Amino acid sequence: MTVMLTDSNNASYAHDPLFPWLLSIKKALDNKAFGGDLNNLLLDCIRTFKHNTQYRNDPRFLKIWLLYLEGSDDTEFVFKEMEENKICSDHSLLYELYAGLLEAKENWQQAQMIYQKGILRKAKPLERLKGAHALFLDRMSHRVNGCSLQKIDGDESIGLVKNRVHPWSGSTMEELLKKINPQIMRYDGYHQRNKAYSGKVDLSSLGNASRNKIVKIGGKEYQIKGCAGEGGFAKVFRASVNSNPDDIVALKIQKPAFPWEFYMYRQLDQRISTKQRSSFGVVHGMDVYSDYSILVCDYLCHGTLHDVINSYVIVGKSMEEVLCIYYTTEMLYMLETLHDVGIIHGDFKPDNLLVRYSRDDLSEDGFEDRTGSWGNQGLCLVDWGKGIDLHLFPDDIEFVGDCRTSGFRCIQMQENKPWRFQIEKKATSDGGYIYLPKKPFKRYWNVDLWRELFSQLLNNSPHNDKKLLQNLRERFQDYFCSNRQMFKKLKDLLAKQRLSMCSS
Repeated sequence: MTVMLTDSNNASYAHDPLFPWLLSIKKALDNKAFGGDLNNLLLDCIRTFKHNTQYRNDPRFLKIWLLYLEGSDDTEFVFKEMEENKICSDHSLLYELYAGLLEAKENWQQAQMIYQKGILRKAKPLERLKGAHALFLDRMSHRVNGCSLQKIDGDESIGLVKNRVHPWSGSTMEELLKKINPQIMRYDGYHQRNKAYSGKVDLSSLGNASRNKIVKIGGKEYQIKGCAGEGGFAKVFRASVNSNPDDIVALKIQKPAFPWEFYMYRQLDQRISTKQRSSFGVVHGMDVYSDYSILVCDYLCHGTLHDVINSYVIVGKSMEEVLCIYYTTEMLYMLETLHDVGIIHGDFKPDNLLVRYSRDDLSEDGFEDRTGSWGNQGLCLVDWGKGIDLHLFPDDIEFVGDCRTSGFRCIQMQENKPWRFQIEKKATSDGGYIYLPKKPFKRYWNVDLWRELFSQLLNNSPHNDKKLLQNLRERFQDYFCSNRQMFKKLKDLLAKQRLSMCSS
């Protein structure tokens, strides 16, 4: 570590009591023979200036502390003393350099805690510290995946230092894709092309104005009918198959190629019952080229839950409680089903929840067990690019890292803590430990029901997830079924909503 010095002839240092110490320390660092007394020199300097407010936020003084800390046998004590004296506690450099020192000593757990502490304190520049933390997590994933692979119960699983891993880091995804490659190659509908896409249409040129362009994939022609969505790496298009107007699919075109989403869909096929399967999206196939991947999925034409919410917002209204109860019950049921079979979606939000409407008339029969007309009514969860297969990890795994989805990051992600199944949290206005919604509930709603939902979900332990989701879902379902008038109102609102969304 180098203590940066400015030219000693600079007049600005004439009244700087720290400057002569910096010269002496630099001389000691340059003179290897002097090394035995370096710690004493650093300690004397620290004792002289640690109570001097002039140097409390001086990066030069910070580096003197860190030099001393580097040679100390009790780094935790030195760091604690720095905190007590408030030495550069708002500087990201403190946390970055100390965490780097701990990492060099292979004290990775402590290094992670230091990064978390600096980010929570919003040390400046914060983005630099977050970037350093992200690189640290990536290095940890490389280290873990490079040397800690093990088999558990005969299956390929990822062994972990301290049982924590960043599920979406480049190294983790690279290792997972390597492990599942033999398996995914055998899946129906998967086609590895081992060459760049060579069709007449430039896939990168496709956009909102690409109607009627023909994309040829594996002997079929897909005529683009419109752009249904766009993300950072992928675009989704509505397309007809072989000019058949009744055969409409969704094409997800992604660069670079990303077969992981296809793998997740096939895990859903294997683990989710036929009765529940339509709630989680259906994929027909994937063609993987060296530059692109193209996923062919079912197309649902009624928009997303986000569109439904916005249909109320734009006219200055709020969704009726009966609809909120219905969709809440649906989402709890979906999460309960997924987590029960060892799958985490990783990007659960209204944009990824497509709305489904039954072709048949809705009746009270079958509502509770989702049979009859209710089997095709509800929501459909799509976009599995951030899906997590827990069967590839040890049972006691905890995840670190950030999904980077603005507005839908659980509190563990926001505070750089480990997570597993947690759902979005909001801090209370008084900064307390219990997390509750900032806005009050509507007086004419069932306040107890909604308060229990948020208090339970926002403060739950990851270890009782299955039972918690089931209990909450049953509470909402029982409340709904206790009042026949609510069913009639729900049926009318869904019919009105369908008409409104289809005509917009």
